[in-house]
Amino acid sequence: MYEIYKNLLTILLKCFENKKEICYNKLDHERLDYKKGRYKNLKITDIRVRIVNNGNDKLKAVASITIDDELVVHDIKVINGKDGYFLSMPSRKTNEGEFKDIVHPIKTEVREMLKEKILKAYEEALANGNE
Repeated sequence: MYEIYKNLLTILLKCFENKKEICYNKLDHERLDYKKGRYKNLKITDIRVRIVNNGNDKLKAVASITIDDELVVHDIKVINGKDGYFLSMPSRKTNEGEFKDIVHPIKTEVREMLKEKILKAYEEALANGNE
């Protein structure tokens, strides 16, 4: 699995050096969806939730997910909004004062799947009294 990511990073770096937006030709053939040019079958292999009790009514927890036992995404926030719970993806503040997501799902289906799994883990953490 390590070799797949190493090869992918090498190809992506070459693409950026050549200023090409898209570079598909040498990506791993087994996991590439040629029609869409994206990797498929990525699985969330671990979810960790930390309950936040800081007096903030909106921020309820911070989650980390592991994808394929290879890649971790930290600082996914569980927020209680006016229409229920939602996820806030990791972001950074720009020089203009805006917040831009660092990592985010491209497809709505993926966002919904993440929301479902992380909220389930959040509810389990609440039930178990984990903080």
